[in-house]
Amino acid sequence: MTEFTAKMNTPLAVLLLIASAATLPTSTGCAAAEDGFGVKEDGEAYVVNTGADLIFRVRRESGGSSLRGAGDISSLQYHGIDYQDETKGSHINSGFGGLYDNQDDVTVQAAQDGDFIRITVHAGNLIHYYMAHRGDPKIYMATWFSQEPKPGLVRFIVRVPWERLPHGPEAADLHGTDNHPIEAHDIFGRPDGQTRSKHYSNMRLKDWRYFGATGSHVGLWMVRDNNEGNSGGPFYRSLLDQGASDQELTYIINYGEGQTEPFRTGILNSYTLVFTDGNAPGLVETSWFSRMNLKGYVPSSGRGSVAGRISQGLVPEFHYTVGFSGPSGQYWTDVRPENGTFQCENMLPGLYRVTLYKNELEVAWSTAAVSARQEVSLNGLSPDDPEADPALWRIGHWDGSPQEFLNGDKITTMHPSDIRMAPWTTSPFVIGRSSTHRDFPAYQWIDVNNDRHIRFSLPEAPSSDLILRVGITDSAFHGRPSPSINGWEAKATDASKQPTSRTLTVGTYRGNNVTYRFIIPADVLHKGENDLTLRVISGSQGIGFLSPGISYDAVDLIPGK
Repeated sequence: MTEFTAKMNTPLAVLLLIASAATLPTSTGCAAAEDGFGVKEDGEAYVVNTGADLIFRVRRESGGSSLRGAGDISSLQYHGIDYQDETKGSHINSGFGGLYDNQDDVTVQAAQDGDFIRITVHAGNLIHYYMAHRGDPKIYMATWFSQEPKPGLVRFIVRVPWERLPHGPEAADLHGTDNHPIEAHDIFGRPDGQTRSKHYSNMRLKDWRYFGATGSHVGLWMVRDNNEGNSGGPFYRSLLDQGASDQELTYIINYGEGQTEPFRTGILNSYTLVFTDGNAPGLVETSWFSRMNLKGYVPSSGRGSVAGRISQGLVPEFHYTVGFSGPSGQYWTDVRPENGTFQCENMLPGLYRVTLYKNELEVAWSTAAVSARQEVSLNGLSPDDPEADPALWRIGHWDGSPQEFLNGDKITTMHPSDIRMAPWTTSPFVIGRSSTHRDFPAYQWIDVNNDRHIRFSLPEAPSSDLILRVGITDSAFHGRPSPSINGWEAKATDASKQPTSRTLTVGTYRGNNVTYRFIIPADVLHKGENDLTLRVISGSQGIGFLSPGISYDAVDLIPGK
């Protein structure tokens, strides 16, 4: 393999290095083949011709702007059209320069070996790779870092002039909002009352393999790997795209909005920018990464697997997922509904917490120690489903999601103030008469729709204490439920272990599901109608949809245990 090296803020003289045989295969030189495949120096950039009518440039030095720095993609020519914003780069965060305090210069290297090209960007404690495989209209990428860079996140942003790639997620298209912010600097309103934000381009992580946007006879798509280096698990949601002056395709590696667990570092994260004629991308083959000498790469021979069976307790109406989380990585796999079996392959060795989810609610957990070339057998998971408990009444399903409630079908793709939302303030909910979907809002805030009344009748006064369970999926600003019944008030609870940012307005209801259990004394309740009031309490303050709030999972009243 022939290797070139360049460093930001150094002379343009380039050292020609021949990689040792122990590092990479023998060089075949850098001369362009008949199909044009190859890498060469051209001024301030390395130019890569993929041999598939895709030519891209990677800057070797700074361009005098924080958005035009060493390591950036500065050109994306596909079928002769450049899809890169010429005033900005495509890069990690806002550029490789300054990712860390006291960071050394950014170093960029290029190497070619026959049908393969690798460009390596070193920036402080982060290494980023661009790779090409002869005949593929794709830019293969991988990122490894031992420390979280500034500003506490890692994401690769592809910036394409919107006019050349106008068809992205509608919920994230800011055109027509006239730059009218309704919250922070990233949620905008249109004159017709609809809202748009990059946050509303989200999907549950397990539900997508790729995302992208299209233009005239072109599609640009980001295709993910198994996401083992990310954090948040299979149901995590975060922004993917924003349509403004640029169509910004954003591949998230680590991101803090609504995050439910610590970030992972020291894991290689790979993803691929795929160019098509507009059709969705097919499968991306990356087994050849084994020959590219990538920091942190672990082949299948160094990985293990877990398999098992859930023998009882599965409810046919719900989907079940087995998730794995630990310092070594995160994984998930579906439970087969026909026989309750599951299998997760290609896992990095390590100790994992194993969680069985009913939809998104944890109903069982265990641990598994994964070793290379070994399959762990795990058959002891048995669901402890709160919905299996007999209840005097129940509102919603215990499934870790508020989507069966009023506005629950809209909360991930628009702001709560959006005109398409039903009013958040509703009449008292009457057990046996009201509709969960129409009359019980998915979210509740102190300053919007607090003091929610639930009315229920008992055929006779109870002879023993009952238990009121209030399940929440998420919380904003330390919000938590506090009930009162017939004038009796429950003791205030401590703040839950929920994310404490503005989670309820940025397209996610995902938090660390918490169930609050309140013992209701028997003498509080009486025969006939009873009046329960649920209110949100918090030590924090806020206005409107930025006041403390909660996202509901389910509410029920069960016999005391």
